[in-house]
Amino acid sequence: MLIAKKPAKQGLNIIIVGCGKVGLTLIEQLVKEGHDITIIDQDAKKVQEVGSIYDVMGVAGNGASHRVQMDAGIASADLLIAVTESDELNLLCCTVANQVANCSTIARVRTPDYSGEASYLRDKLGLAMIINPELEAAREIARILYLPTALEVNSFAHGQAELIKIQIPENNILDGMSVAMLSKKINTSVLICGIERSGAMYIPSGDSLLLGGDKISFVAPKGHGRFFLEDIGIKTNQVKSTMIIGGSKAAYYLAKQLLPMGVSVKIVEQDLKRCEALSELLPKATIINGDGTDEDLLEEEGIDSIESFVPLTGIDEENILLTLHAKQISKAKVITKINRMNFKDVISRLDLGSVVYPRYIISETIVAYVRAKKDSMGSNIETLYHMFDSRAEAIEFRVNELSAVTDIPLMDLSLKDNLLICFISRNGSILIPTGSDSIQVGDTVMVVTTHTGFNDLQDILK
Repeated sequence: MLIAKKPAKQGLNIIIVGCGKVGLTLIEQLVKEGHDITIIDQDAKKVQEVGSIYDVMGVAGNGASHRVQMDAGIASADLLIAVTESDELNLLCCTVANQVANCSTIARVRTPDYSGEASYLRDKLGLAMIINPELEAAREIARILYLPTALEVNSFAHGQAELIKIQIPENNILDGMSVAMLSKKINTSVLICGIERSGAMYIPSGDSLLLGGDKISFVAPKGHGRFFLEDIGIKTNQVKSTMIIGGSKAAYYLAKQLLPMGVSVKIVEQDLKRCEALSELLPKATIINGDGTDEDLLEEEGIDSIESFVPLTGIDEENILLTLHAKQISKAKVITKINRMNFKDVISRLDLGSVVYPRYIISETIVAYVRAKKDSMGSNIETLYHMFDSRAEAIEFRVNELSAVTDIPLMDLSLKDNLLICFISRNGSILIPTGSDSIQVGDTVMVVTTHTGFNDLQDILK
């Protein structure tokens, strides 16, 4: 049943199966990117509502049905993304699409049993990608707990480079220092690529001053970020213990990340059967059957002495209140998982420590794939990350062939304003570039910019 129609755009033809929270985030982002979107969902009312909000085509029906996919235009689609609540349905949608059309497919798969076989499923079913919001959120949380003074830690160049966000303490050595003086006074290979002050964000030049209270993002080779923080007097020891509220899939994935790091893990979960399952899956973790929102229980389980606290309930309001409570009564590193994307301005004003948005992580992964698929000239996007509430983008490009940006000293390139080339990855080594360095075929290059929509590395030129 056809609900709404939109005019064609100069983008990819993309079908999204599932109009849940993840689906809506993808729809919003991909519409902004200028792609031609068709949605499929069994709920006709939801399809109509989404079609009235966004300029998309909608088909009501089972996304795994050959007929429904044909009605949605699978024959001419470039990409199908299945993000329903059912892993099995998502995999079946992609399998059907691969049989009837020459398009790429992406499936959302969250169940640990399937996630452990992601590579096998991807290869055997011909998927372009398998995405798991809970697993990716757990990985991001684990990176932060490894470097708890950081607000955010993101990985680039297959883990060989890191983008780290911190807040400069008052009266720190950086307070009042210019970016240009940083390399002269502190012998560490880092590049400051973003500064947020009083709600405004900008990409710094050498003359930019750093002030106490600023939130800054910097790029460093793996491990060097820790050395930099130590040099400026900020503690860097990873946490030794954590309390997780809620026994969700994300909690399981996080515990699996932390236990091998030597972190003591305690999970508080209200459902007895889930506790029993977690006890079998995580024999080295301590599983507490109880209400994680009960102040007396939290006190009894040692919230005041725990080194980190991560509420992973399915309710954003509970996660926020638990974080604020933990910050009042303990010195724990707190990380707040937020599922909904609205009210980000309000949330950013709360003292929630580090905030992780699983749906945003997945959206960035898919947008990076879509941009790389769309008319890339001489490079492919490897990684995409939105910084400072989407006011800037960090994009990692792989250089596949000679172009207008290769074999030329960076100082001689006519680069757009509000843009920094942050690192060049070459033969497994991370180079923080100077003006005399040049980009070579085979490199990966990370760019931070306030411009949006870059598809190719040559977009950095004026």
